[in-house]
Amino acid sequence: MDDLKNKGAQDRARINVNEEHEVRYWTDALGISEQRWRELVKEVGPSVDAVRAQLGNRQG
Repeated sequence: MDDLKNKGAQDRARINVNEEHEVRYWTDALGISEQRWRELVKEVGPSVDAVRAQLGNRQG
């Protein structure tokens, strides 16, 4: 079980797509829908930096 109080570097660098609280956090933080978020993670993987970069490329 995930320890929600443990916010170490690994938690910040990678997205756990199986945890509902992470889905909510990242969709809110990035200002995108869950569907769009899942598409991005599927395209580039669970790296926060890769998702942000891909999102930036698509917006620009």
